[in-house]
Amino acid sequence: MKITSLIAALVATAALTALGQEGALQDVKHGAKKTGETIKDGLETVGEKTKETAKTVGKKTKETAETVGEKTKETGETVARKTKETVEGTGEKTTHTSRKTHRKSTKTSTKARTETSEEGSGNQESKPEPSPSSR
Repeated sequence: MKITSLIAALVATAALTALGQEGALQDVKHGAKKTGETIKDGLETVGEKTKETAKTVGKKTKETAETVGEKTKETGETVARKTKETVEGTGEKTTHTSRKTHRKSTKTSTKARTETSEEGSGNQESKPEPSPSSR
């Protein structure tokens, strides 16, 4: 009977050990399942946040592009207006300047003619210089 009791005790111990290991295995499976669900939830949250951020960035980029377009258009119009004003202003100044230049050149021409005729009448007795072809 002692041997039968000993064998029964060993079988019971082995069964309890196996059940204990199976319980531990179930705990590991349950923990892994919970961890997987937590990771999945975290990834879904990250995906949603990324999507929201991408929409916001797209919206801001569009607004910035529109603002840049408007500013570029305004700058182009301003440059065109200033250029037109400058050209019109230059045209008026050029007209007045050319009249003054014409008057000055007329005065200069008259002065030069007067000086030339005075020199010519005073130097009539001077000897003419030989031309380069007569040398």
